Amino acid sequence: MESVLIIDDDISLCSMLKEYFALHDMKLDMSHHGVQGLEEARSGKFDMILLDVMLPGIDGFDVLRRLRSVSDVSVLLLTARSEVDDRIVGLEIGADDYLPKPFNPRELVARIRAVLRRRALPSGGAPPDKPARKISMHGFDLDAGTRSARYRGSSLPLTDTEFALLEALLESPGVVLAREHLSDRLSQRPFHPFDRSLDMLVSRLRRKLDIKDNPGQAIKTIRSAGYVFMVPTNDFSRPHLLNAEPIECR
Repeated sequence: MESVLIIDDDISLCSMLKEYFALHDMKLDMSHHGVQGLEEARSGKFDMILLDVMLPGIDGFDVLRRLRSVSDVSVLLLTARSEVDDRIVGLEIGADDYLPKPFNPRELVARIRAVLRRRALPSGGAPPDKPARKISMHGFDLDAGTRSARYRGSSLPLTDTEFALLEALLESPGVVLAREHLSDRLSQRPFHPFDRSLDMLVSRLRRKLDIKDNPGQAIKTIRSAGYVFMVPTNDFSRPHLLNAEPIECR
């Protein structure tokens, strides 16, 4: 049973979701205040945090910033439908996904499960006949089973979606990955040309990789196509492209 915390001051909404989630074998705890919600989120008891932007005490952005300093727990941001900037800011500071209000509870449950599937929680484990995949190349070591990432021996504090993006890029080094392909893989959300969530995620990952010899600069934007991890020749100061044809989602 998935354990979810919602931090939202709409008591009626939270109560409705608690009943709905119970029908889908999900346990929902509720907090209606920013500071108290942050303390609950920090406890490590939850698989997923649902976080509203407008909260008493401290707002959802402050909750997310403080939470990200100590935890990589999955966070789905709940935003007002008209506030596109809220979604962008939330993604910039570490949200894994977002859902505008008002929303369909069925879609919310689907998004929660999509994020948790990507995260591959240790409690689920990998099938015995299909061991968790590991990637080791260009100084990176990624373990899909534990969702852990290291660069030249140093641990990388990546959220689940940042890990999934880096994993996708390293799986196809030198190959342009179309935005449509990445959007479908990372969020199961159809790509829209005005949706900047993928761009924000790439920007976040580059910032986190601005370390040592700065491997983040190997992640390049290919105009009107997508993104590529450009394979280094001798070092990351001189990357080169193996294949300029974008991979598209079919």
